[in-house]
Amino acid sequence: MPEPTDNSAPRWLTTMLTPVTFLAVLGHDLIERLMGFGRFVRFCGAAGLGILDTKAWLRRDRLLRQLYLIGTTSIPVLAITGGFIGMILAFEGYRQFQSIGQEARLGGVINLSVVKQIGPVLAAVMLAGRVGCSLTAELGTMRVTEQLDAMRAMGSDPVRVLVVPRLLACVLVIPALTVVSNLCGVIGGFLITTRFYDADQQLYWRYSEAFISWYDVFSGLVKSVFFGAGIGLVSCWKGFACKPGAEGVGEATTDSFVTSFITIIIMSLVLAKVLNDIDFMIHGGVDSVFR
Repeated sequence: MPEPTDNSAPRWLTTMLTPVTFLAVLGHDLIERLMGFGRFVRFCGAAGLGILDTKAWLRRDRLLRQLYLIGTTSIPVLAITGGFIGMILAFEGYRQFQSIGQEARLGGVINLSVVKQIGPVLAAVMLAGRVGCSLTAELGTMRVTEQLDAMRAMGSDPVRVLVVPRLLACVLVIPALTVVSNLCGVIGGFLITTRFYDADQQLYWRYSEAFISWYDVFSGLVKSVFFGAGIGLVSCWKGFACKPGAEGVGEATTDSFVTSFITIIIMSLVLAKVLNDIDFMIHGGVDSVFR
């Protein structure tokens, strides 16, 4: 019996090739990936146009159901992780700040980190792991069992009926989930710093207020909206493009989380640069402590 082969790996990694053939196979693999990216762009365009067709997705059994499954059921997980992140930051930073007599300023550092960067990224990663993989598996199973083809045969557009409600739910609920994560992170840092280490509560909140501006809160929520759109599109696309069989669904689910995570990190980098430049143009480089 021949040994099973791994069809998921590129051919140029699994076979012995001559240099010329290696370059040819590598070029073919690159072209396939570019074509796949082109199909993803078309998929994003179709989803964007599908939003305009409100009759297809603005129904209780479609949008509201996804809002509940994606948003409401994710609150406990994000609350727990956000609170523990705030506690960890307090434990890690208190001794360093205490050594220079500035332990009360730790609140500003923790809360600014949570609100501006850690909270949105944490909410997005948890959403990608908990919800994104579920969306990919659900849509991938529908593709494998030919339910998507059956919908097209009946004159229904799967993108507008299945993808758009899930995409909108991800975009709409992730700012609220980010707020939950931020609040729990702030409370966790406050409890450890003031209750466990007995730092001054009034100075803790005073420095927090001085360090954090409304623009910092706004920039974190803007990031979360982009993260939600990226997670929704990537997760649904991986489900629509998964390979046949149970192995294909499992591979698509894993690839969905990895791709979503990389997308979150890249978008976070780009948005940090753009939003910081906007903040500089608005405030002229004046630090938030002196505003």
